[in-house]
Amino acid sequence: MLGLPKGSLEESTKTLFAKAGWKITTSSRSYRPSIDDSELDGRFVRAQEVSRYVEHGFFDCGLTGYDWVQENESDVVEVCDLIYSRASTLKSRWVLCVPEASDVQKPEDLAGKRVATELMGTVKRYFAERGIDAKVEFSWGATEVKVPDLVDAIVDITETGSSLRANNLRIVDTLLETNTKLIANKASWANPAKRKKIETIAMLLQGALQADNKVGLKMNLERSRVDAVQAILPAMRGLTVAPLTVADWCAVETVIPESDARELIPKLIELGAEGIVEYPLNKIVH
Repeated sequence: MLGLPKGSLEESTKTLFAKAGWKITTSSRSYRPSIDDSELDGRFVRAQEVSRYVEHGFFDCGLTGYDWVQENESDVVEVCDLIYSRASTLKSRWVLCVPEASDVQKPEDLAGKRVATELMGTVKRYFAERGIDAKVEFSWGATEVKVPDLVDAIVDITETGSSLRANNLRIVDTLLETNTKLIANKASWANPAKRKKIETIAMLLQGALQADNKVGLKMNLERSRVDAVQAILPAMRGLTVAPLTVADWCAVETVIPESDARELIPKLIELGAEGIVEYPLNKIVH
């Protein structure tokens, strides 16, 4: 039983699973997906809740943010990191922010003041550990617009900081870095059959992320030119070189960052490469 994040991560999660080899389909109002694997069933629930249901055993494994594992203080197995989001492959940060014009320069300056956040437990623990008596209140959303009229500071999540800058907010401190993780129930992880399946899911999801923004490149080349081509082409261990039926010619293949292709292909032509083919990748498994 697999827990999947409903909401902003839903479509990017389905796309990631598709690249890994699993087709997940849902209707517009359904929280119960169809998965083309007889060994898998699943539910879409809010990412905030996934770790609790994994800990309690309703899900054998699930995808959720490290922030919500910490927020819920869930006792689960952290199987692997899956650094992706709806918009990028950057880690996100939960940051303490105040208006640009605020007198607050450090967390201690918020003693006796109001702080709004969705991450209540984590933020309360943050202030308690520092002996700061700040009043923390729950925010149902649009947190960044609540300062300075409703609260003195906020703790909100950001990837690039662009939304904070747009709302004239200044970061005082970073509480937590987070990214999506595959987590598992401890009893399920101790079950050999379930653990093997969870490890397979982890391997293929990580392979799909490894392939992101990379492409395969293959070409035909005179064998005498292989060393010159190898000098400009990246490869994990070395180029794949296979003989052709034409004497003294070979086929050369490698994997490159997609953004490098526009620079490399003209150089390869100059070095005598022919029949260059660039193709997309689904997975790179190490």
